[in-house]
Parts: sequence; structure tokens; C-alpha cells
Amino acid sequence: MAKTKGAKPDLSTEEKIKEAARKVFTQKGYAATRTRDIAEEAGINLALLNYYFRSKEKLFEIVILEKMHILLGKIGPAMTDEHTSIEQKVEQIAEHYINTLVANPDIPLFVLGEIRNHPEKFASMIRTKTKIVDSAFFKQLAERRPDIDPLHFIFNMLGLIIFPFIGKPLLQLIAGIKPERATILMNERKTLVKTWFLAMLAAK
Repeated sequence: MAKTKGAKPDLSTEEKIKEAARKVFTQKGYAATRTRDIAEEAGINLALLNYYFRSKEKLFEIVILEKMHILLGKIGPAMTDEHTSIEQKVEQIAEHYINTLVANPDIPLFVLGEIRNHPEKFASMIRTKTKIVDSAFFKQLAERRPDIDPLHFIFNMLGLIIFPFIGKPLLQLIAGIKPERATILMNERKTLVKTWFLAMLAAK
């Protein structure tokens, strides 16, 4: 049978399970999710799920590491690049984060919620080759403003980028912001975050 133009190709059983796990874990979180929920979402029986993946924990590890890679995949290289300026780093990080979160708005609440509920699990799963405090970005900030701990600037930068996505449902209710307007505002922040960050860096 010829494939319908534009139709998605059939997923393998393994991919169906992973796609179902992404959806169910994001909706319910790790603790409230049962393997049976994932099997039902994937349209398969529980025995088949267990054949491909031995445990809920293994599936969760795959899903959370995928989401962490999406969220943090480019921030590390940007921070450790010794050939770019502070200004360039902030621009790259803001651009990457905002593009990523506009495309994946569920990630911040899901990841932060799971980190809060299972900090030990994250500590064992996530390994970073270079700590923030060893990065070129950290050292550049320390040289530019030796009177202020560089972590304050990093906290502020991430807050400017991530909080609007975490607070988006509440902000939409309070300010009556429609989804289209929210997307415009998020895209405007790509330039504004850099402007605000440099203003903080220069403030006495």
C-alpha cells in the first residue's frame, strides 16, 4: 500500500513506547506514572513493554536525559568557549534557551519538578564535564566584576530566560495574554535579556 503524502512513517514498537513514556511522564510525573499507563498510551500490552524496557525507572532515565539534553545541550559549550566574549555568550544562551523553550514549553516545569522530587536520582544520572564555576564564562564575569560573585549574574540570566516559561500559565491568567502574544513576547526577550544582563553587569 502506498503511503499517503505527508503521513508520518510508522513508528517501531520501541519508539512508540518511548513516545508514550514522554507524554505520560510529562503529564503525571515519575511517581504517579505506572508502566501500565505507558503501555496503554502506546497501544500495546504490558508484557511487550516489559520485553523492551525492564522497568519504569529505565524508561524515565531515557526520557529525562533526552529533555535535559534539549534544555542544556548548548549551554555548556557556550559557557566554556574561551574565544567568545561575555556579550556573545549571553546572546547565544538566550537565543538557544528561548528557541528551545518556545518549541518545548513543557520542559521547565517537568524537569524542575522531578529535580525537586528526586534530587538523588538526578545527581546520579547527570554528569557534567565542566562545572559552571570552572567555565570561561564564570572567569570572564569574575574579571569584569570582581566585587560581585559571578553566580549572581548567572542566576539572574537564567531567571530572565526561564521564569517566563515557568510562570506562563499564571501570567496568561493575570494579564490575559493569548498564546500568540506570549510567543511574540518570548522572542522579543532574545534581545532584551542581553540588554538587561549587560546593564546589570555595568551597574554600580
